[in-house]
Amino acid sequence: MNNITDAIKHLIIINVILFVAPQFLKLDFSNILALHFPKNEHFGIWQYVTHMFMHGGFGHILFNMYGLWAFGTPLEKMWGKNKFIFFYFSAGIGAGLIYTMANYYQFNAIYDVFVNAGLNQSEIITILESAKTNDSRVIENITQEQFDKVIGLYNAKAVGASGAVYGVLVAFGMYFKDAKLALIFFPVPIAAKYFIPVIIAFDLFFGMTDYSVGNIAHFAHIGGALIGFLIAWYWNKNQFIKN
Repeated sequence: MNNITDAIKHLIIINVILFVAPQFLKLDFSNILALHFPKNEHFGIWQYVTHMFMHGGFGHILFNMYGLWAFGTPLEKMWGKNKFIFFYFSAGIGAGLIYTMANYYQFNAIYDVFVNAGLNQSEIITILESAKTNDSRVIENITQEQFDKVIGLYNAKAVGASGAVYGVLVAFGMYFKDAKLALIFFPVPIAAKYFIPVIIAFDLFFGMTDYSVGNIAHFAHIGGALIGFLIAWYWNKNQFIKN
């Protein structure tokens, strides 16, 4: 087992504090720190950073922090503290931005149906905030599935370091291709160069279909993986110097 490195140690400490403290203080910081849909009244630009330090449950933070430690440690040793921190936050922020773009695309398609039904922006926002309506224009022109979808997108709160960790995971796979990894439900070790593309392919499939397993921000995972790949590929190609 690798010893924990400086940047990863501090990232884990901050994540644990922000997970435990609100529970002891009986406070809910999700409206301030979780990543909201940009049209939502609780949205703030800082949430592209702060959502990375919020988690939905013990299992969520446990798996993310384990992934950060297991796959990030050799990368920080190779790149150095400053480069790793830059990489981690770039992947996490990029994950949030791509997640937002994907949600915007889905949201706008349904939002246009509201507009075409004769509702103005103020009326639409009121309906989205209340998550219910008796407006005949909505009932006659928008299916229940569309209504539930747009309400879900408008009120979604994304939390977790998963996007950043996916970036770390992809970079690990690029630099340590033959490292053996194992899935919990398939405990036979698989080389990282095969394991990681399969994980990302699952996220892409679930993100683009209605077969998602649980409340998972699949496009945040894909976004973090994409940004992580681009940065790691560039650094590897240009022999990025450790600092």
